[in-house]
Amino acid sequence: MLSALHPLPKLVICLLWIVMAILMFDAWFQLAAILLSIVTLIVLERRSPLLVLSLMVPFALFGFGFLTTSVLFRVDSDFARYAAEQSPFASQAFSAGVVLFLRAIACGMISAVFVLTTDPGHFIKALMADWKLSPRIGYSLFSALQLVPDLASELRQIRIARAMKRGKPPSAFIYPPELVTLFIPLLAYAIRRAGRAAIAMEARGLGTGQARTILSAPRLSRRDAVFAGIALGLLAIALAWSLT
Repeated sequence: MLSALHPLPKLVICLLWIVMAILMFDAWFQLAAILLSIVTLIVLERRSPLLVLSLMVPFALFGFGFLTTSVLFRVDSDFARYAAEQSPFASQAFSAGVVLFLRAIACGMISAVFVLTTDPGHFIKALMADWKLSPRIGYSLFSALQLVPDLASELRQIRIARAMKRGKPPSAFIYPPELVTLFIPLLAYAIRRAGRAAIAMEARGLGTGQARTILSAPRLSRRDAVFAGIALGLLAIALAWSLT
C-alpha cells in the first residue's frame, strides 16, 4: 500500500515523525511511534513479523547502550528530574534511560518504514523531477545502485574460480585471511565500473544545463494527500496523548 505512494511526501512525513520522536522526551510517544511502525509494516505492507522483529534488534541494542549508561553512570541533574516527571518510571536514571532506549527503536523503525516501502529508483527519479536534483548526481546514484549487486556477483565469481583452481568447494563464510586477498580484485573491478560510468555520463551530456525528460517519474496523486492527512492526524493524536 505505502509502496505505491509518492516517495517525497512519505519522506517528509517520516522525517517529521523522527524529529518529533527526538524532541518529545516521553515514553508513551515513543511507544506509539514503534507500534504504528510495526502495524504499518505487518498489516499494510504484509511484511513478516519475524522480519520486523529482526529489524528492531540492532536499534534495541543501540538503545540498550543508552539505558545502561543512564542507569550505571547516572548523574543527578535538572534534566534527569524533568525526565522522571515525564515518565511513568520512578527512578530518574532508569526513566531517562528507558525513554532513550525507546527513542532509538522508534527512530529506527520509522526509518525502516520508509526504506522498506520505497523503491530507490523511484526515489531518485522523484528527487530529480520535483526537487531538481542534479542529473549528474542522480546518474551517479543509479550507478551505485547497480554496482552493489554487481560487486556481490563478482565476489561470488572470484571465490568460485579460486575454489575450482584448488579443487575444493568454496566455504560458506568469508574468513579474514580470504577477505584480505579479495580486496584488491574487488577494488579494481569497482574502479573499472566507475571509469565506465564517468564516460557514460559525459556521453549523455549530464554536465550541461539543458532540460531533460525523466521517464516513469512518480507523480503526486490524491492518495498521497490522504496518506499525509492520516499520518499528520495520527501524529497529532500521539502528541496530545503524550502531553496529557
